[in-house]
Amino acid sequence: MEKAGFVYVMASGRNGTIYIGVTSDLPKRVWEHRSGVIGGFTKKHHCHRLVWYEAHESIEAARHRELQMKEWKRAWKLREIEGLNPDWDDLYDRIASP
Repeated sequence: MEKAGFVYVMASGRNGTIYIGVTSDLPKRVWEHRSGVIGGFTKKHHCHRLVWYEAHESIEAARHRELQMKEWKRAWKLREIEGLNPDWDDLYDRIASP
C-alpha cells in the first residue's frame, strides 16, 4: 500500500519567499525545515513558517500536484495560500504531535 502524501508551502513571512515541497511525513519534514537540520533553499532563505498544506491519497498524487503548483505564477500561489490561511499564520502547531 502506498503512503499518503502532502504538498506544503513554507514561507519566510507574509508575502515573503516561498518554497513548495512534498513529503509523506509532514510534521517531520516541517520540523526539519524549521530547525535547519537540512541545508538548502529553505535554510538559506529562512522559510521556516508552514503556511499551506494539502493532503493526498498517495505520494505520487502529491508529487503531481507539487509539479503543477511549481509551474504557477506567484500570484496564483499567493491566492492558494490566502484561501486557506489569510493571515499567513504558522500552521505547524496544527500538524505537530503533542
